[in-house]
Amino acid sequence: MSFAKAEAEAKKLVVVVLDGLRYDAARKYLGYMEHLVEQGEAACYQVQSQLPSLSRPLYEVLLTGTPVARNGITANHISRLSREQSVFHLAITAGLRTAAAAYHWVSELYNRAPFNPVTDRHQHDEKQPIQHGIFYFEDHYPDSHLFLDAEHLRTTYDPNFLYIHSMNIDDMGHKHGGESKQYEGAVRTVDGILATLVPLWRSQGYEIIVTSDHGMNAMGQHGGTQPEERNVPLYVFGELPIPSPKLQGDQGLSQLYLAPLMCHYLGIEPSEAMVKWE
Repeated sequence: MSFAKAEAEAKKLVVVVLDGLRYDAARKYLGYMEHLVEQGEAACYQVQSQLPSLSRPLYEVLLTGTPVARNGITANHISRLSREQSVFHLAITAGLRTAAAAYHWVSELYNRAPFNPVTDRHQHDEKQPIQHGIFYFEDHYPDSHLFLDAEHLRTTYDPNFLYIHSMNIDDMGHKHGGESKQYEGAVRTVDGILATLVPLWRSQGYEIIVTSDHGMNAMGQHGGTQPEERNVPLYVFGELPIPSPKLQGDQGLSQLYLAPLMCHYLGIEPSEAMVKWE
């Protein structure tokens, strides 16, 4: 498929990344999303995150489809621009519009590094991979505010690719543990936000992906190999163009498939570094 053809066929995609949301918590506490699954309007799959199951490395995995051994974002303290082709890069090359309401590490990976809160919180530059961005830098920045930041970007700039990345679940997990009342409450709160916005997005023709970067263990930690730290949900609407054998088994779908899945929903070509469906 040529980029010109991709642009003509492009759809609009909203990707929601709920930082720190483990798979079992999603299936228990995201009542609205599970209602859509129960009604046959959505499907939920288990994804196994790449290692290390840390935030910044997995932001890069989600958006470039490359493992840490290749992309070099090996830990949270690696603060530099990505050297890979992200979905943002591929989208603007195809003539699509991009936007993100996200944690500031996303800006550091794809727009500007290091992040300067004074100048970089609001970014609007058509030449950047993320053309329109609102970035926050406090983990407790309310999810309610974040999703309204995203709605402002969506309704003002009409992006083809809107990336929304929330931190309250992860924040509560680190403070109180991944099996705490507070962690559960943060998951239930974002479900209410999704119950408001998902019907709106669907009514306006958006494809939607809801997923997470990593999970959270009972001690409030992640980064290792435990299922609680690695297993995360993937909610999708409609066809999932991934062969069924890759969706089965205890480990679930490799997280490396998420970036090419985003490209598929946008109607653009994945990068050469991304995994193929076959």
